[in-house]
Amino acid sequence: MGRAAAAGRGAGGARQWLPWLGLCFWAAGAAAARGTDSGEVLPDSIPSAPGTLPHFIEEPDDAYIIKSNPIALRCKARPAMQIFFKCNGEWVHQNEHVSEESLDESSGLKVREVFINVTRQQVEDFHGPEDYWCQCVAWSHLGTSKSRKASVRIAYLRKNFEQDPQGREVPIEGMIVLHCRPPEGVPAAEVEWLKNEEPIDSEQDEHIDTRADHNLIIRQARLSDSGNYTCMAANIVAKRRSLSATVVVYVNGGWSSWTEWSACNVPCGRGWQKRSRTCTNPAPLNGGAFCEGMSVQKITCTALCPVDGSWEVWSEWSVCSPECEHLRIRECTAPAPRNGGKFCEGLSQESENCTDGLCILDKKPLHEIKPQSIENASDIALYSGLGAAVVAVAVLVIGITLYRRSQSDYGVDVIDSSALTGNSLLLNPSMQPDLTVSRTYSGPICLQDPLDKELMTESSLFNPLSDIKVKVQSSFMVSLGVSERAEYHGKNHSGTFPHGNNRSFTTVHARNKTPYIQNLSSLPTRTELRTTGVFGHLGGRLVMPNTGVSLLIPHGAIPEENSWEIYMSINQGEPSLQSDGSEVLLSPEVTCGPPDMIVTTPFALTIPHCADVSSEHWNIHLKKRTQQGKWEEVMSVEDESTSCYCLLDPFACHVLLDSFGTYALTGEPITDCAVKQLKVAVFGCMSCNSLDYNLRVYCVDNTPWAFQEVVSDERHQGGQLLEEPKLLHFKGNTFSLQISVLDIPPFLWRIKPFTACQEVPFSRVWCSNRQPLHCAFSLERYTPTTTQLSCKICIRQLKGHEQILQVQTSILESERETITFFAQEDSTFPAQTGPKAFKIPYSIRQRICATFDTPNAKGKDWQMLAQKNSINRNLSYFATQSSPSAVILNLWEARHQHDGDLDSLACALEEIGRTHTKLSNITDSQLDEADFTYSRQNGL
Repeated sequence: MGRAAAAGRGAGGARQWLPWLGLCFWAAGAAAARGTDSGEVLPDSIPSAPGTLPHFIEEPDDAYIIKSNPIALRCKARPAMQIFFKCNGEWVHQNEHVSEESLDESSGLKVREVFINVTRQQVEDFHGPEDYWCQCVAWSHLGTSKSRKASVRIAYLRKNFEQDPQGREVPIEGMIVLHCRPPEGVPAAEVEWLKNEEPIDSEQDEHIDTRADHNLIIRQARLSDSGNYTCMAANIVAKRRSLSATVVVYVNGGWSSWTEWSACNVPCGRGWQKRSRTCTNPAPLNGGAFCEGMSVQKITCTALCPVDGSWEVWSEWSVCSPECEHLRIRECTAPAPRNGGKFCEGLSQESENCTDGLCILDKKPLHEIKPQSIENASDIALYSGLGAAVVAVAVLVIGITLYRRSQSDYGVDVIDSSALTGNSLLLNPSMQPDLTVSRTYSGPICLQDPLDKELMTESSLFNPLSDIKVKVQSSFMVSLGVSERAEYHGKNHSGTFPHGNNRSFTTVHARNKTPYIQNLSSLPTRTELRTTGVFGHLGGRLVMPNTGVSLLIPHGAIPEENSWEIYMSINQGEPSLQSDGSEVLLSPEVTCGPPDMIVTTPFALTIPHCADVSSEHWNIHLKKRTQQGKWEEVMSVEDESTSCYCLLDPFACHVLLDSFGTYALTGEPITDCAVKQLKVAVFGCMSCNSLDYNLRVYCVDNTPWAFQEVVSDERHQGGQLLEEPKLLHFKGNTFSLQISVLDIPPFLWRIKPFTACQEVPFSRVWCSNRQPLHCAFSLERYTPTTTQLSCKICIRQLKGHEQILQVQTSILESERETITFFAQEDSTFPAQTGPKAFKIPYSIRQRICATFDTPNAKGKDWQMLAQKNSINRNLSYFATQSSPSAVILNLWEARHQHDGDLDSLACALEEIGRTHTKLSNITDSQLDEADFTYSRQNGL
């Protein structure tokens, strides 16, 4: 064909006559062979069946040229004198034909087979309206027959798919449709689907259909359908692979059935019982949504307390019986035992002999019998009573003598500090003293209200107090753990009070507390702890210095072009939250505002607490004060809630909130093992008397705010911290607290006898959140040359924890070593705004949120980010947020405001494996772009 096209139309026309010329030469030879007689039989080369046109046994098929390999077109017919190929309307040269002849044995007809080769160049050089084609033409003596046209095309397959399948995340039993449009090719490519590199046979799986226009359709997705799907396209030339599409079949979590209600947590009285359910019906898989709602429900319960029985009073004696006895009875009905209580112990019936002479003994009236034995018994009792009375009088005389001698030199110890606290002293000169009390005592005094220290002068604090009824206990009895105390009434000593002192001190009873409170109300109050800052769209952090209270305003919580002046304060007066039953206030009352401010993202409020955190021993609640001044519970720390979130750390609680107001933490002890953490510290200062030195031992809640009040009071009094404060674990087992001064140098210092140990009732310590509780001790030097003091302060709870404060100090201020009260990391910048307030650069934060907010087939999403940051509870709260990862990072910022431990966060991210960002290797230039400087040395 190529040569014919090159030769031009003239040559092509001549070639068209070649078959006919050959046929003519063949006819001439045949006529010469048979002679002039036309009726003779035709030779073998002539078909033996006159009137039969050629019939094609094999026609040329469509063919494809692969790369540069030519293809062969075949044609076979019978009977046929000649067969020639005609391509694209032009005859193929005879020399390009290869012909073979054979004889059909069944019919005796000649069979001719012809084939030609077609090259890639011939096909490429053809430019026509249709594909390159070739056709066979067969001749017999009656005419010609034409075969079908066979097209010849160059085979190819493009590299790129017109449409790659896209990954899908579908719920279980949902429909999956993966679209695939294979690359363009000749012939058209056939499509095959692979799952995890294994072919998919749709005939064996009725859920899968791959027949619809190369698409893969899964009608009801199963968990096993998750995987990587690949579309394979192939024809005679090549094979092509599409991009893999990840299909994730996820399962949304569903709640299991509620468990049965647990038994009441207390054997007696008011308690709670709970029931729970788990997000396991089914459990969320492959990034499915976590269950919404609460996993734990609590209700109050009341367990009937066992009531032990008690006896009624005895009845009157019955009349004497003939046996000289009369009876009386009593019943166990005051009250009767119920709810499993014990029955009354003892006898319900009592009898004794009648001695009124009406009964008969040995057939004689009783009064006629000689009472010799009775008289002998009466004499013995009389003499025994007289001897005991003589001994008692002698012991009393000796005791009074020794007591007066001891009183001539020193006072008596005031052990029960509750007798001398602010609630036990009547400081109203208009009140009349109790005339039944005639003695006074000197000694250390436990004060609970710093206002007491202002009311009581040096002379009244460490000199005998007139007309006070107190309880004393020797240090020997304290060391033995004896809790009984003997009551004494002090006596007046002349010259006890300074001249001109006309105050009267008396025992305070319930009827005269009001004048004392009215008298204190006129004293000046403390200044309010308050801090403010102006914040805008970039957010920031507001810190109350040296209190542990802080407020984190996230980036974007305040709308753009808006700014608010936000304040935060701590209530320093009497707490407005009144304890209900066994409930205890564990934190300061923190107010943040303005209350009408609306935030678009939860802010983080950090409140310190003094509880030794344990869900087995404490039931801790977050409470909020309403506009009417009442307190209502927001949530229990262990509950599930979508309105707010509480994360309880060992020393502080971080709360995510949507509204401002006044908040506080309360705790209800579940068992006697519930522990409050107390901070114990000792301060010292010189007395007005140059030889005396005062020690004041404080036991306050272990919160920075409570200790700051102590420091503030001591600064006004000139006190110095003598030893690093220590923690005391105070149990809720109702046992009191004892404070003792030990190991005083015997020849340098002295403390008055019976004043080395003081005891504080349990209730004062357990509910000591109102004012700092402390006990005072007075030491006296023998000589002014003594300037060094060493002793031990023992603070212990009976049947509980004990701490020892080792005092080693100089009483001279110039020689005393100063102990720092607070670290100063949060007092320099109470308000920080913009990027400088956050530890994580904003650009890094955005990348983390974009990565973890998107569900992942392997579960590497925000839920794992929360788990790596020790947030394992109430995840449903984060699921309701627009960006769960951002809220988790806000909580991280609140927890690490002082250490800024970015290394731990970086390690958590590397463990998850979703990011390659190492926060610990952030360069200064990156931080400058975020508009703040991060220094790991100072923790900012």
